[in-house]
Amino acid sequence: MNSISVRALLVRGMLAGLAAGLLALVVAYLLGEPRVDAAIGYEEAHSHEHGGVELVGRTMQSTAGLATGVLIYGVALGGIAALVIAYALGRVGRFGPRATAALVSLGALVSVYVVPFLKYPANPPAVGDPSTLDQRTTLYFLMVVLSVLLTVAAVILGKRLAPRLGNWNATVAASVAFLAAIGPAYAFLPSFNEVPHGFPATLLWQFRLSALAVQATLWGSFGLFFGYLAERLLVPRPAVAPSAPAKAGVAH
Repeated sequence: MNSISVRALLVRGMLAGLAAGLLALVVAYLLGEPRVDAAIGYEEAHSHEHGGVELVGRTMQSTAGLATGVLIYGVALGGIAALVIAYALGRVGRFGPRATAALVSLGALVSVYVVPFLKYPANPPAVGDPSTLDQRTTLYFLMVVLSVLLTVAAVILGKRLAPRLGNWNATVAASVAFLAAIGPAYAFLPSFNEVPHGFPATLLWQFRLSALAVQATLWGSFGLFFGYLAERLLVPRPAVAPSAPAKAGVAH
């Protein structure tokens, strides 16, 4: 693939990321923000500290702030994912642009978000000890890096095993190897149980599910949008046969 095609894919990836970010923004606003408001209400009702000055108003946070964060996140990840897909085309099987985009998007969702999420799930306001924030943040990003590296290693392993085991058995073997490698990280990395006594369990899980829904919407819609744009760019359309010339008038 030449540099012009990669550049064109990068632009399309950022556009697809922007479109996916818009959909994720709608999900975040409709599902996530009501749970954030409820958690803030709980925090204010049970907090013993008063008189704090809010630097950014809640209205600004839930509208312009949310939109800016989600859209920038979507564009950035769209550009990075487009480069990964450009590299993966033709290297992870005989898949076309749409199938490759879907597979990479699914793999990114699982490795970048789901696997770290299962160990360190998202928390709403009022959940989590401020004194452990730096430690939790560091461990979360460590889990992300570890998950991504092990995913890449599993893909390489599956590709090398495919000629001997076949695609299906190689995929199963690589998946088992990934689980065997990520398992010790789940077991030995520290966990945190810092949910305040009396915090509604339903609210906690609704918040976490909404966070998962935002990421699933972002990556799922990106895979669909980018796959469509990449296919239009890279797959030549069949030539349309010219229509037959009209016959000359029939003599009487």
